[in-house]
Amino acid sequence: MAGSLLGTEVRRVEDPDLVRGRGTFVGNLEFEGLCHVAFVRSPFAHALVNGIDTSAAAAAPGVIAVLTAADLDLPELPVFLELNPQAKRYALASGRVRFAGEPVAAVVAESAVAAADALELVDVDYEPLPAAVDPEQALADDAPVQFPELGTNIAAGERDAAGAEVLDGADVVVRARIENQRLAVAPMEGNAIVALPGNDEFDLTVYVSTQMPHGFQSAAAKLFGLDRDRVRVVAPHVGGAFGGKVGVIAEHAVVIEAARRLGRPVKWVETRSENLQASPQGRAQVQYAELGLRRDGTIVGLRCRVIGDAGAYAGFGGGLALGPTRTMAQGVYRIPKISFAAIAALTNTAPVGAFRGAGRPEATAMLERLMDLAAAELGMDPAEIRRRNFLRPEEFPYTTYSGASYDSGDYDLPLRTALEIAGYDDLRAEQKRRIEAGETRLLGIGVSAYVEITGGGNGEFASVEIRRDGTAAIKVGTSGHGQGHATSFAMLVADALEIPLESIEFVQSDTAEVPRGAGTGGSRSLQVGGSAVRQAADAVLARARELAAARLEAGVDDIVLTDGRLGVAGVPQATIGWAELAAAAVEEGRPLLEATDFKPGGATFPFGAHVSVVEVDVETGFVKPLRHIAVDDCGRVLNPMLVRGQQHGGAAQGISQALWEQVSYDEDGNPVTATFADYHLPSAADVPPLEVSSTETLTSRNPLGAKGIGESATVGSTPAVQNAVVDALAHLGVRHIDMPATPQRVWRAVRGRGPDPWREPPAAFDTLPVRASSDSADADEAVA
Repeated sequence: MAGSLLGTEVRRVEDPDLVRGRGTFVGNLEFEGLCHVAFVRSPFAHALVNGIDTSAAAAAPGVIAVLTAADLDLPELPVFLELNPQAKRYALASGRVRFAGEPVAAVVAESAVAAADALELVDVDYEPLPAAVDPEQALADDAPVQFPELGTNIAAGERDAAGAEVLDGADVVVRARIENQRLAVAPMEGNAIVALPGNDEFDLTVYVSTQMPHGFQSAAAKLFGLDRDRVRVVAPHVGGAFGGKVGVIAEHAVVIEAARRLGRPVKWVETRSENLQASPQGRAQVQYAELGLRRDGTIVGLRCRVIGDAGAYAGFGGGLALGPTRTMAQGVYRIPKISFAAIAALTNTAPVGAFRGAGRPEATAMLERLMDLAAAELGMDPAEIRRRNFLRPEEFPYTTYSGASYDSGDYDLPLRTALEIAGYDDLRAEQKRRIEAGETRLLGIGVSAYVEITGGGNGEFASVEIRRDGTAAIKVGTSGHGQGHATSFAMLVADALEIPLESIEFVQSDTAEVPRGAGTGGSRSLQVGGSAVRQAADAVLARARELAAARLEAGVDDIVLTDGRLGVAGVPQATIGWAELAAAAVEEGRPLLEATDFKPGGATFPFGAHVSVVEVDVETGFVKPLRHIAVDDCGRVLNPMLVRGQQHGGAAQGISQALWEQVSYDEDGNPVTATFADYHLPSAADVPPLEVSSTETLTSRNPLGAKGIGESATVGSTPAVQNAVVDALAHLGVRHIDMPATPQRVWRAVRGRGPDPWREPPAAFDTLPVRASSDSADADEAVA
C-alpha cells in the first residue's frame, strides 16, 4: 500500500509492559479472602475407584474443604469438539480413572502450601486395570477398553469409498508408516484461574489464562446453568497458548464450583509437572501412507490411513485426522485420486487437543515424507519432483478432492527463492565431497513445500471509538497472547484515521468490555479480526466526514482527511480535528463509535517452502542443525517484524518436533516425560540460525488481502528437518527415520537396525463406515 503505514516495520507497542515487569498474569492476582486449590491425581493410567477417604485431609491445618465428584455433582464437561457423546468426562473422576494424572479430588485451603500438604492425607482406594497406551494396539480385538459401555476404543472413524484402486496405473508405489509423535504444548505459563463468587453485576467472574474468553464464557454458563451475560471472563496477560488453552477444563470447573460454594475467591495455578502430565497434548498421529507415481515423477494417486490418538475421554485432537489432516492431505500437488480413512482411537493417556497447526502440520509431514521417498525411489532430485507436480498459479481458485477451496498460490516461487537463498547446488556439492572423503560428519539437505488452511469459520467483532480528547479505542473479539495484536490493530486504525499509534488504546479479552468474539486460533486474528477493525475504522471515518461536512458547510464528498484532520478539499484553512468531531457526535446523541461483525469470504491458504541443512555424526547419531531457510507466503504483510517473529517461533517449534520433543509413556501408561529434565525442549543455543523471508500472494477473501502466519513455519519446518536427516544417510541405504530423530534412532538406522518404513495398518480400517460424500469437507469449518 503506497504511502501507507501498512507494510512497514513498526515496533511492538505491547512489549514495554512485559519487559519492564508490568505485565499482569493470573498468578499475580490477589483478592481479599483468596483460597487455593490443589488436586489429588491418579497414579494409575486405568483403575477403578472404589472409595475416597477425605477425613484426614479435611482436618489438616488450613484446609477449608476437600471435594470429590460426589460432592460436586456437576454435569459432564462441555467439549470443544465432540467426537463421541458416550465418552463423557466430569470435573473429577468417579468410579474409574482413565489416565495417570487425572484429578480425583480437590483440596481447598487458605494457602497453596496448606493445600499441597494435605494432598497426601487423601486416601483413594484404587483397583488397577490393564491399560491401552499405544493407539495402534488399542485397536486390537483384545485391547483393554476405556469405556466398557462403548465396547471399543474407536471414538470415531470413517473412510472414503475408494481404496487401493487410487494407485492403479502407477509404475512405482512408495509406502511408509509415519509417526507424528505426541507433543507437550508447553506454554511459558501453564493453565491458571481465579474464580470470584457472584455480586450484584455478575453471577460469576473468572480471570483465566485462555485464548478464547468468549468461548470460555459460553462453556462456563452452560456448565453451571447461568445466563451467559451474567458471567464475566477476563484473560489478563497470557504466557502463550499454542492451541492448548481452549474451553473449560476439569480443573477450571472445580475452581469455579468451589468459589460458588464457599463464597470466596479461589485460585489454581498449574505446576509444570501438572501441565506436562495432565493438560491436553498435541499431534499424536500414526499415518499409513502410499503414493503412486509414473516413472517421470508424475503423481497418480495417494492412499492414506491415519490413526489419531484421542487419549482419554475422546480428546478432540484425535479427531483432527478426520478433519484438517484429511482436508489438507493433497497439499500443494496435483493428485488425481485420493483415498483417505481415519480413526480417532481412545487410549489411557492424557487427552489430545490442538497444538500449533492442529492437524495441518501432520498432513504436510506425511505428504512431504512420501515425496522424498518417491524422489529416492525414482532417482530424482527432491526439489525437482516437487516442482513437477505443483499446482500452477493459473489453476486458482482450486477445489481439492476434500472440498477445500484454495484461494490463490504460486507454490514454485517460495521454493525457488528458498533454494537460491540456501545455495542449493553448492550444498549438494559439499554433501558429495564429504561422502567421497569418508568423513564421519555428513551433510543433509531437506526440502519441504506446504499449503495450510487459516481463518474461515466464524466471523469476528470489532469496534473503534474516538474519545472526547481525540484518542481512539479499539475493541476486538480476538485474544492476543504474544502475537502482536495491539500493534497490528493499532496500525490499521492509525493508517485509516491518521491518529498516532501512541494515542490508540487496545481493549481485548474481557467479556464485560467486548460483547462477543471468537477468540484466537487457526491463524485467524489479522485476516478476520484485523478486517473487522479496519471495517469499523472505515465506518468511523464515514461518519466523521458527515459530521465534518455539517460543521464546515460542505458536501460529504468534498471532505478529505489530511494530517489527522478532516477538511474541505481545496480549502486548507477549513479543518476540524478528531476531538472536536467526537464532541460533535456526543452532542448529536451518539458517541463517535462504530462496531462491526466481519464475516470472511472463506478460509485462506498460506503456503511456502523450507530448506533445512543438518550435520549428522554417523559414529554417534547426533544431529546438529546448521541452517534453516523459510520462505512463507501469508498474503499481504502488514508488519514485517511481526511476521518474522511468527516465522521464528513457528520454525523453532517445528524443528524441535523433528529432533527433540516427544511425550512418552511406559507400558503401564505412566508418563516418563513429566518434567523438563525428561521432556527435551531446546534452548536458544540448540536452534540454528533462521533465515526467514516472505513472498506476497494476495487473497480476495478479506479486504486486507492477508492470510495466516502464526502456524505456517511450524507446518513447513518439521518435514524439512526430518527429510534432511534421512537425506544425509540416504547413500547408506537409510530410507526413513521416525521423529524425533534422536541419536539412538539415527545410530541404529546407520547400522541397519532401523525399522522398515512400512507395515500393514490395523484391520480396524476395513470395518469403518464409508464417508457419505468424497467431497463433503468444508474448508472453513475444518479450522473453525
